[in-house]
Amino acid sequence: MNDIALAVIGGTGLYQLAELQGPQAHQPVTRYGALSGPIRVGMLDGHRVAFLARHGEGHAHPPHLINYRANLAALQAIGARRVLALNTVGGITGRFGPRVLACPDQLIDYTWGRISTLCEEPGTEVLHVDFGEPYTRELRAGVLAAARAAGVDLVDGGCYGATQGPRLETRAEIARMRRDGCDLVGMTGMPEAALARELGLDYACLAIVANWAAGAGPDVDEVITLQDVLDNVAAASAGLPALLRALLAG
Repeated sequence: MNDIALAVIGGTGLYQLAELQGPQAHQPVTRYGALSGPIRVGMLDGHRVAFLARHGEGHAHPPHLINYRANLAALQAIGARRVLALNTVGGITGRFGPRVLACPDQLIDYTWGRISTLCEEPGTEVLHVDFGEPYTRELRAGVLAAARAAGVDLVDGGCYGATQGPRLETRAEIARMRRDGCDLVGMTGMPEAALARELGLDYACLAIVANWAAGAGPDVDEVITLQDVLDNVAAASAGLPALLRALLAG
């Protein structure tokens, strides 16, 4: 199945790609174990597109227990070469408020204890991949061009800070991340991006801002609710189908 034009990984609140026509489920076995759930492969405007729900279709897998290696290896096994990661995030700095869609160009990894490389097992090849630009430049450019063509507002750039989760962060942690230069905070950006690089996959992030991070918004005492998150994700991702169609056509 080497004609897959694009693989999409969905985050919190995005468990399916309704626009896929005739989707079929694939769940290949990988050397890294079980992936989060079935990969749905179908047609979108004449192109084969794969979709995988990162947390599982019933949101069963917390961020720190997702088998990122199996997910990416399985997408590669069915023929995917380009991966667009949808990540639900919190906004830290002014351009990145709720319902904003962003395409970050940098990240900082604050996670710990996750299997973060293909070099984990004894006897595997040691890979020292260049990760100065964590997202593939050409794919990012394609995503930005697709957004312009589709008339979708998309913020170009920003630094994604990946935290351990599943709890949300303290105000002090967000203040530190702001000092470090982070604009966005999420729980699934790493090790996914680094593993994609080790596998030789083109990889870009589309960050969907669901809420202000702790203490970052105009109301520092705001309590984040799951319903607010889901409502904001739905609003921010309304232009996603048009963006994907423009990306496939580009």
